[in-house]
Amino acid sequence: MGGINTVMVQLIPIANIELEAATSLWNDELGSEFPMRPQLLRQSWTEDRNVSAAGSWAAIDESCNRLAGFVVAKTWNDPSEGISFPSEGGWISVLLVHSDYRRQGIGSLLLHKAEQALREAGVVDVHLGNDLHRRLFPGLPVPSQAASAWFESKGYRCTGSLQDLLCQYRKDEPVVTPDFEDISIRLLREDEHGRIQRFMHEHFPGRWDYSTRDYWKAGGSGREFVVMEKAGELIGFCRINDSASPLLAQNIYWSPLFEGELGGVGPLGIDSAYRGRGYGAAIVQAGISILRGRGIGNIVIDATPIAAFYEQMGYRIWRTYNLYSKHL
Repeated sequence: MGGINTVMVQLIPIANIELEAATSLWNDELGSEFPMRPQLLRQSWTEDRNVSAAGSWAAIDESCNRLAGFVVAKTWNDPSEGISFPSEGGWISVLLVHSDYRRQGIGSLLLHKAEQALREAGVVDVHLGNDLHRRLFPGLPVPSQAASAWFESKGYRCTGSLQDLLCQYRKDEPVVTPDFEDISIRLLREDEHGRIQRFMHEHFPGRWDYSTRDYWKAGGSGREFVVMEKAGELIGFCRINDSASPLLAQNIYWSPLFEGELGGVGPLGIDSAYRGRGYGAAIVQAGISILRGRGIGNIVIDATPIAAFYEQMGYRIWRTYNLYSKHL
């Protein structure tokens, strides 16, 4: 379809559009690299309690009732017991306009509506993507020169970058896990729900604590958590994901790109009292080994600032995302 020279759009709440229409628009623009599924949009939008209704809109071409673009903004709005995030922070989870409707001011209109709602909610710093744990992107995908230049013209500034890494294992390729005499590594049991939650809350408060709570609410059984113990004490964890996981995790979002199943590793954390002993690498390799034992040959480690750590295990940088924020 050719470009549209003039268009009148109506803004309607994002909750009022069909996920299939949004999925279709996304795949028209980004599907070759980031294939979208309605399940993922549902998880990130309609099931995320942090979506800002006042800041999330769809633009509809009034002449043909066609979806032209959408924006989803988020603020912390989940009254989970014992967890809170600063109200000064907010997110533009996604802003996408179909190429047929660009250079019409639609993106600017959607961004203005989202920022206005965030400002009225008390947000001071807005981040592009990286919205807690149900995010779609951790930042702007690279290369994205046009998108980067557009957001920079709106006052956003790059503050760093994160990488996704990928390893594609041969069918018979082993994964060697370092062995420590006084350390045990195993999968978490379902009846240890409270134990892992206490560990996360004490040692990794914030996003990881929050995402772990959400995991159990979604029906988790423990099979996504590799844990490390020393003298019966929990000292570390590593999250692993596959197609049987109760939530689609960021490291398996783009599994339609691969033949066979895609697995994901991360995040991982070691109690600060036990760091510097090689335990982090050991628990990651144990998680990889478990995924390999499930017949998974393609494994992604997502949104990490420590790519060199994983490159030592044979992983290569697959995707890079630039972090952008704006002070309102």
